[in-house]
Amino acid sequence: MPIREQVSLKAFNTFGIDARAQRLFELATLDELPQALAALRQAPPALVLGGGSNLLFTGDPAGTVLRVALRGLRVVQADADEALVEAAAGEAWDPFVAWTLAQGLSGLENLALIPGSVGASPIQNIGAYGVEMAERFESLQAVSLADGRPHRFDAADCGFAYRDSTFKRAGRGAWLVLSVRFRLSTRWQPRLDYGDIRAELRAAGVTAPTPVDVARAVSAIRRRRLPDPARLGNAGSFFKNPLVPAALAARLKESEPDLPLYPLAAADGAVKLSAAWLIDRCGWKGHRDGDAGVSDAHALVLVNHGSASGAQVLALAQRIQDSVQQRFGVRLEPEPVIV
Repeated sequence: MPIREQVSLKAFNTFGIDARAQRLFELATLDELPQALAALRQAPPALVLGGGSNLLFTGDPAGTVLRVALRGLRVVQADADEALVEAAAGEAWDPFVAWTLAQGLSGLENLALIPGSVGASPIQNIGAYGVEMAERFESLQAVSLADGRPHRFDAADCGFAYRDSTFKRAGRGAWLVLSVRFRLSTRWQPRLDYGDIRAELRAAGVTAPTPVDVARAVSAIRRRRLPDPARLGNAGSFFKNPLVPAALAARLKESEPDLPLYPLAAADGAVKLSAAWLIDRCGWKGHRDGDAGVSDAHALVLVNHGSASGAQVLALAQRIQDSVQQRFGVRLEPEPVIV
């Protein structure tokens, strides 16, 4: 039975927090699923662990930790215009993006180099450089951890929103994602207007970019701005970009003329602000409390310089939240799951 006891989770979370699992079950094949569900019932509550790139351990998790290690990539169907592809939940996201590009398929190139697993991508509705995963999503297969029943979710079932989904709102221990399907195109429609993609392509001498060129440009930008978790523990962007009413955005823009605003096509006229800009303006970039700190390259990234505990990282995050709210009247919301 693929279960171990008293296992360090330091290697299984990108923050590098040395939490410990009382029981760890690594699900490598679907044949092991009945055993995995039985193990979760024997020692609840359950924590489903994918790539560990979007969580912060503030202590040792209770119950059974289920690490998803399912593998497999395939083209389900294809025609002259598009293809339906499927990836097992345990596949790493960035290699999956590279695989789709190697098949001549576009749609995920703006999401290159995002850490984590394919199975976690719909839970968080990951996004970057003007594209959200939900735009390419077709369906997923999951099982209920409450009763073990399988269920197929299409896009309407998933309740996708900005860095949110039905699965995230249901809470950890509700669903186990087994595989995800994406509908991708053989006829490329580039998305180049977000961030510095065009400038990066120009600097590389690319005048007629392909999807692979865009993936390389996005990866280069991300490598410059975001520390490598293998060298400096982090979970990428720690806070969501806040969505605020248009009236508040206008007032902030009047007092802070260089504040970037991103109006959304929403019925309520909401405006997205840059969390990184707000944090930087409050003076947090490069700040350090012991081994818990803020990246000196990107104010949105909290880091573990070596031996910080999750509680220390969370305390720093809360101080940042308080200072941004005090100065701008905006409450930042963490992206990672706090365990």
